[in-house]
Amino acid sequence: MVLDVSKISGIGEYTVKNEKDRDLYYRGQSVFLVLRRNTIEVRCDPRLSENLKAKYESVMESRYYGKGGIEIVLTNQFSESEIHDLIRLSYNLSV
Repeated sequence: MVLDVSKISGIGEYTVKNEKDRDLYYRGQSVFLVLRRNTIEVRCDPRLSENLKAKYESVMESRYYGKGGIEIVLTNQFSESEIHDLIRLSYNLSV
């Protein structure tokens, strides 16, 4: 899945910092998305995080955010619109 954050509705201004193995998407000073080759990491509500980890084998605790987020292996368990919803939620939580 090719992810173009600029095409996700509800996402305002952001900046991107490219690092060795990941791209960090910032809203102000807060990172709202960590994009790696095969995974994404987003901020997430703790209850939603637990529900998603229980329901999908491709969801785990985030390496970047720890308990404050989830990491999703991009294996087609989520639709593109569901991924966009999670990124939008993370953007809104990064205030």
